[in-house]
Amino acid sequence: MLSPKEFIDDAVKKIKDEINDEKAVIALSGGVDSSVCSVLVGESIGDNLTAIFVNHGLLRKGEAEQVINTFKERLNFIYVDASDEFLEALRGVTDPEEKRKIIGKKFIDVFEREASKIDAKYLIQGTIAPDWIETKGKIKSHHNIALPSGMVLEVVEPIRELYKDEVREIGSELGLPDEIIHRQPFPGPGLAVRVIGELTRDKIQICQEADAIVREEVEKAEFDKELWQYFAALTNTKVTGVKGDQRDFGYLVVVRMVASFDAMTAYVPEVPWELIRTISRRITSEISEVTHVSLSISDKPPSTIEFA
Repeated sequence: MLSPKEFIDDAVKKIKDEINDEKAVIALSGGVDSSVCSVLVGESIGDNLTAIFVNHGLLRKGEAEQVINTFKERLNFIYVDASDEFLEALRGVTDPEEKRKIIGKKFIDVFEREASKIDAKYLIQGTIAPDWIETKGKIKSHHNIALPSGMVLEVVEPIRELYKDEVREIGSELGLPDEIIHRQPFPGPGLAVRVIGELTRDKIQICQEADAIVREEVEKAEFDKELWQYFAALTNTKVTGVKGDQRDFGYLVVVRMVASFDAMTAYVPEVPWELIRTISRRITSEISEVTHVSLSISDKPPSTIEFA
């Protein structure tokens, strides 16, 4: 078992040997995996790496601005707003696996398009062990695994044998800030796997607002230290409610909070009742389209952490 420093030294040498003086692009999301990959590859090939951040319109509230502000001065950084392109490709699609495959292909299309402008040969991806294990086991496809055939760029995956806790150790050794290293995981397909059914801008916004409330209240209560992930999912179910003196018919939002070590298994810890009640009251009072909030209490397995 290599120490973090030994892993970095070994990875830097391998990346240099593989890429040489060619140019590469990396799919930077701002999450720990792609951030560690960016710094690791940057240590290896310097300015020959360009980090491309694609906004697919399925990010959490305020996330695009956060990523831009964090990395625009630290890397060769390109921001691409492809939200219209992604949402058009996803129009009418309800099956979660089909969503994942469309998003995966669209990501590669965008990266290849941008890479062609800088004559890049390689695509760096932050694939880690749970990604390819779950894809191989047909549990679900991960956007950075389900690559289309005939793609132009050659793929390099420097951390594909690592688990999340190991990636965080590498990030710490590389000097990344704690807010990046300990950021909760966020799926590559983004809110596409947290909005059940067809994606619309209105439904995405509802999910963004509900998720922001969950994150704010969990962190305010300092319960985030007990969790691996915590978020809101918007179901495709509508239920009757009462707002004011009027009958309402709105969406059901499900809150998910899980603890885990490596994401291969996860469990729902005992959640403070006051935290649950505060989240529910805020979501139903601040988001007019929502009438009910429930809490997911299923472990992984048999459930997965994400909803789709």
